Amino acid sequence: MIDNNKVKELVNEWLDGKEYFLVDVEISSDNRIVVEIDHADGVWIEDCVELSRYIEERLDRDIEDYELEVGSAGLGQPFKVPQQYKNHIGRNVEVLAADGKKYQGILRSVDGNDFTVGVEEKVQVEGKKRPVKQEVAHNFNMDEVKYTKYLINFK
Repeated sequence: MIDNNKVKELVNEWLDGKEYFLVDVEISSDNRIVVEIDHADGVWIEDCVELSRYIEERLDRDIEDYELEVGSAGLGQPFKVPQQYKNHIGRNVEVLAADGKKYQGILRSVDGNDFTVGVEEKVQVEGKKRPVKQEVAHNFNMDEVKYTKYLINFK
């Protein structure tokens, strides 16, 4: 089986000096390699082709046959690395917390593995009879949520 670390090493060599970053490398038991990269402004198909060729030139099919797929992290798919959180600051996200509760709001900040989402909620304000809609900050840790993903808005 092809070594996952070897593929990551090759991807990181190609990424060196570029604004792209590695999201994930998965290798199945039948040597199907899936490489996901991302960029703050999106991923160009030409760059996926270039990375694919770079990897193919450095892996020997005579030693071990494989299938290679290089692409971007899917739009609307859960975030896998901290850089994806940073790239989506100020955008709408959905968080599924460990307790199963969903939060939808604006990703306000990222600090290490911690992040804050501002969620519009009805809050009882002192001196007001009715609850008022306000943004409430909810803090999360990337390792303690089931997922966080970008919410595509078609409005």
